[in-house]
Amino acid sequence: MDGRVVLHVDMDAFFASVEQRDHPELRGRPVLVGHDGSRGVVAAASYEAREFGCRSAMPMSVAKRRCPSAVVVPGRMDAYVRASRAIFAVFEDMAPVVEPLSIDEAFLDLTGTRRALGDPVDVARRIRARIAAELALTASVGVAPNKFLAKLASDMDKPDGLTVIAPGTVDAVLGPLPIERMWGVGPATAQRLRAAGIGTFADARAAPRDELERRYGRLGSALFRLSRGIDDRPVHRDGEAKSIGQECTFGADLGEPGAVRDVLRRQADNVASRLRRHDLRAGVVTVKIRFGDFETITRSRTLPRPTDLTRDVRAAARTLFDAWALRSFQPVRLIGVTAGRLQRGAGQLGLFAAPGDGRERELDRVLDGIRERFGAGSIRRGG
Repeated sequence: MDGRVVLHVDMDAFFASVEQRDHPELRGRPVLVGHDGSRGVVAAASYEAREFGCRSAMPMSVAKRRCPSAVVVPGRMDAYVRASRAIFAVFEDMAPVVEPLSIDEAFLDLTGTRRALGDPVDVARRIRARIAAELALTASVGVAPNKFLAKLASDMDKPDGLTVIAPGTVDAVLGPLPIERMWGVGPATAQRLRAAGIGTFADARAAPRDELERRYGRLGSALFRLSRGIDDRPVHRDGEAKSIGQECTFGADLGEPGAVRDVLRRQADNVASRLRRHDLRAGVVTVKIRFGDFETITRSRTLPRPTDLTRDVRAAARTLFDAWALRSFQPVRLIGVTAGRLQRGAGQLGLFAAPGDGRERELDRVLDGIRERFGAGSIRRGG
């Protein structure tokens, strides 16, 4: 492939695969990672368990009924973080620009690297081979001209797959795909689109742009662009991005506000840690919430002063979530936290420091150091 080239690398059933790797007796057996209690939730399901309909974010009791032979193991976040760091070391060694999406997936930009690194598809093969050889794990990789297509490609042949969408094959590959495969189109939206005669990407391409935008607004614009494989978003390093965020999509809607809040708190901690790692301060915090029908809302809060303190990012995210949840909570499919309006370094912030900032900064420094040495799960703040 020539021109712009983006890879999407997605680890296969990451948490469950790490458990099967580290515990040989679990290999080939259905594995559920999570708390085995009355209110336990599946954090990850191995592919053997997925054959029974088990999936992440499902109540553990439901998953066990679907697969009575499943082995339930508690999560070991420190082990997953160690594996993630080794995986991202491979990414950084093989590509000049890496954009983390989560603990187990990333976009890699190989544009203009053919002379230095070789054919991008061969690079993708080498990445998969190194992950298998060095970590005894498998990854699925999509190779395409942009982020949307690369992400789509990586999902086409899981697990342990490699799918290429070349520029000349975009129309042929996308045309027959069901409209549900498009970003932002969930079951309710898909039903509405199908009722209007739009059941595939090809159907969306056949509709005039002005009609799509008139009937569906922003979704109509996305239908026009994505049905043609158009996506101009660049691949960013953390330190170059206009924002730093983390989000999590649940396999089933999460109906407990407390459970969603726990995920949100961990995301805020992670975002704040990444801000400090790149010497950045955030001026705004945004919480993203998606419901079961894929309707998505965002709520943002401008901070009194740019910050990288965990306390401040947490408080802003919690305030935004609670203000929505107390009025109109409904089951959540996706939750995410993003820090935006970034600026480099501390600048003159010290002149406007709030009481207790020094103590909070020292606490963050100590906790970052402990996690760096002993793993992300070794220590964390209370709720």
